[in-house]
Amino acid sequence: MIEARVVPPSARPAGRAVLVAHDGPEYERVAGLTRLFARHYVVLLSPGKRAEWYSANPAYAAALVGAVLPGLPPGPVVGLGASLGGLALLHAEVSYPGRFAGLFLQSGSFFTAELDPQESGFPWFSRIAGFVAGVGPVAARVVLTCGRDEENLANNRAMADRLGAPLLEVPGGHAMTTWRDALDPHLHRLLQEVTDD
Repeated sequence: MIEARVVPPSARPAGRAVLVAHDGPEYERVAGLTRLFARHYVVLLSPGKRAEWYSANPAYAAALVGAVLPGLPPGPVVGLGASLGGLALLHAEVSYPGRFAGLFLQSGSFFTAELDPQESGFPWFSRIAGFVAGVGPVAARVVLTCGRDEENLANNRAMADRLGAPLLEVPGGHAMTTWRDALDPHLHRLLQEVTDD
């Protein structure tokens, strides 16, 4: 079961988009997500068995799309995730096309054998690499961000090319503070774009 905390808009006028955040409690603690996006519903998903769940796991994607998304308030859904959390959102959208209006993927763990041999000991490396190898453009609007000082930069560049999506290279490394600093204005813009569609 996925633990989800739904926070309603606290600012007016309310927006129509619903922001769903993997590692939601950590984003809330470091970035003040519900304050920063106070015009929108914000859904904070707890990570649970993070490494297993977020590693292109079909069971997790099915639970997210089948149990969590149908219970959310109406409106276009935008997924927010970093590292494995970004990978898991992309996996869910590829597995169940069109369930997300937008994806904001930060420093995604888009491992490939060529670019990420140092990750080959990760228990679910083969599952991730197999998924990544088959990814192409998706129905959702996608924006990627990645720190210039991290080892995921090469695989994020490759994924941006596969998706035909913009990659915003930002100062910093593979850290929540880097991801926090890349939210504004880029995620605000994505939320507005999916609302205007």
